[in-house]
Amino acid sequence: MNDNLNMKITETRNPASEELDTKSTSEIIKLINEEDATVAHSVAETIPEITGLVEAIVPRMRKGGRIIYVGAGTSGRLGIIDAVECVPTFSLEPGRVVGILAGGEDAMFRAKEGIEDSQAKGKEAIKEHNVNELDTVIGIAASGSTPYVIGAVKTARKLGALTGAVVCNYNSELAENVDHKIRAVVGPEVLTGSTRLKAGTAQKMILNTISTTVMIRLGKVYNNLMVDLKATNAKLRERARGIVTEITGIDNKEADEILKAADYQVKEAIIMIKRGCDLAEAKNLLDESQGDLRSIIG
Repeated sequence: MNDNLNMKITETRNPASEELDTKSTSEIIKLINEEDATVAHSVAETIPEITGLVEAIVPRMRKGGRIIYVGAGTSGRLGIIDAVECVPTFSLEPGRVVGILAGGEDAMFRAKEGIEDSQAKGKEAIKEHNVNELDTVIGIAASGSTPYVIGAVKTARKLGALTGAVVCNYNSELAENVDHKIRAVVGPEVLTGSTRLKAGTAQKMILNTISTTVMIRLGKVYNNLMVDLKATNAKLRERARGIVTEITGIDNKEADEILKAADYQVKEAIIMIKRGCDLAEAKNLLDESQGDLRSIIG
């Protein structure tokens, strides 16, 4: 390995996986599993930094801001996955959590590695998304040195946006150019440099934690129930019914009737039952409470 690669722990060789190609199938799988088991501990060490970022995001989201993930390759794809899943899970309006991937949508399915080498293209992407001071731009890069992502966060910061970074190296240019740096140092990969392994797992855990905690703080969860889900298929309608019966104590048949009357909006259905009101009044109560169900029904 040359000196440049040795500066990045994500590019160094893992002593535990020496002679990897000579091991049996079960030995390889066991080794990968053992290395994966260390990831949660590395993520746990970033809890204070994640907390600071989440607490800074929430007031911006309340005012209409967005979370914008920016990454290349695996990192960028993970950002898109998290962004897409926020819509059905929390009935979030499309565009409130966004994933920007170097190379665009096509790069989700086919690698376009060269695009990530340009800071200018990262800058362009931020400007195309009309980033402003209410937005939060989170750069994701295991190495912390991806030019595209660095260009994006630098530009976002100049535009007044809150910025964060999710990296897997101790020292990185990306982390030094944001307001909130989250460093989950998972160590060398089983397959040298393949950061879709432990680093990718750590990144997904962190993004899940950020978005889920933000949504909880925004009132999109009651107790530990997904009261803002978008019931768009049979499985989710069944889950919606279960949530309504759990919170209100009514039976399945009545829950189905109320949910239909509420256009399968779970919060509204629960308020209609608990407060004995119609859908319009339930919506007014939610508007007044900024979507906080607990403040309405206790």
